[in-house]
Amino acid sequence: MDVMVCRYFIYLSYKGTAYHGWQIQPNGISVQQMLTDALSTVLRQQTEVVGAGRTDAGVHAKLMVAHFDCVGGLPNGLDLTNKLNSLLPNDIAVHQVLPVKPGAHARFDAVSRKYEYHIVTAKDVFKQEFAARIVGDLDFQQMNIAAATLLDFTDFTSFSKLHTDVKTNNCKITQAQWNMLEGQWVFTVQADRFLRNMVRAIVGTLLEVGRGKLSVEQFKEVVMAKNRCKAGVSVPAKGLFLVDICYPDSIFFKN
Repeated sequence: MDVMVCRYFIYLSYKGTAYHGWQIQPNGISVQQMLTDALSTVLRQQTEVVGAGRTDAGVHAKLMVAHFDCVGGLPNGLDLTNKLNSLLPNDIAVHQVLPVKPGAHARFDAVSRKYEYHIVTAKDVFKQEFAARIVGDLDFQQMNIAAATLLDFTDFTSFSKLHTDVKTNNCKITQAQWNMLEGQWVFTVQADRFLRNMVRAIVGTLLEVGRGKLSVEQFKEVVMAKNRCKAGVSVPAKGLFLVDICYPDSIFFKN
């Protein structure tokens, strides 16, 4: 008799400061490893976790999605969310566990992802852990004009970490803008996919526009150059948050 294997999506958030990123590392603690260990303990079976993507060391997630399989399905009456939260450290929180259709994939079925990058322009002891402090005046109007041009491009090689194993550097950006929120500047960017280090490199280059070192036309030339050496320095990881991941309704069971 075949044993039923059920798949679930798990929604979680984490503060990335103490971790070497999402993905399991041979010589460092990762969020994926912590979640894998907690799930395996609760379900009493070795459980692999597949995330919607990678976040680098020090990057945070207001929302990450991962999937896992459970042989025989979850036991009746098991409050998996609370069980996991009782085992996980305070900087990782599970919000929801949902059954999904067989074959649903946290990474490959995602249709869009959204990131935020937070900066402060004055010293703030309550925000410095989650925002980069940028000294000097910035022209956010010009930075927004430059950011809007990102929607006209698809090849973002100039903002990609070198020597990665991806097959294409093409992405479709659908939102890119700066807004003042709760006393800090926040860059919001949404796309179908992101390259390694892409958001931090984009922000670093937009800051050059804000400082008057690059014009909007020169920013566009950086993108068109398809050369990482032409772009700005990547900003610190601590200001970056993964904030949303969207999926088609078809992979979920209807209530």
